[in-house]
Amino acid sequence: MSEACACETRSVMILPCSGASNVGQIANQAALELRAEGYGRMYCLVGIGAHIQPMVQSARDVDRIVAIDGCEVCCARKLLEHLEIRPHQHVVVTQLGIEKSYDVTWPAEQVVAVKKAIRGPEAAKGGVSSSGQKGRTCCA
Repeated sequence: MSEACACETRSVMILPCSGASNVGQIANQAALELRAEGYGRMYCLVGIGAHIQPMVQSARDVDRIVAIDGCEVCCARKLLEHLEIRPHQHVVVTQLGIEKSYDVTWPAEQVVAVKKAIRGPEAAKGGVSSSGQKGRTCCA
């Protein structure tokens, strides 16, 4: 009989930019889909920025924060840094080759690219998988 895996579920907070451009909305859509797929939970970035203490404390207490910014302005990351909270992972949609516009429609493959950018590094590091569990690198 094999030993039980020592991997444990970790808490993942997904904080997307929801800016008024295609890339802000792509960031938000990627977060919604990751949540629906069980990758982590979305939280209110604006509530954290408004210094609502229970929300700020949740951000400080969570195992892992994934910040998704639409563009190089990096509002989500800067908001967290203002509160001396550093995201564990930071993805910028425009750095994935997606051009910013103010058309709020986009091809579905752009959302897929953002989700892959978030999941890809984690799978390689043995971090959180799409199931919300640490990668199976610690298990036989």
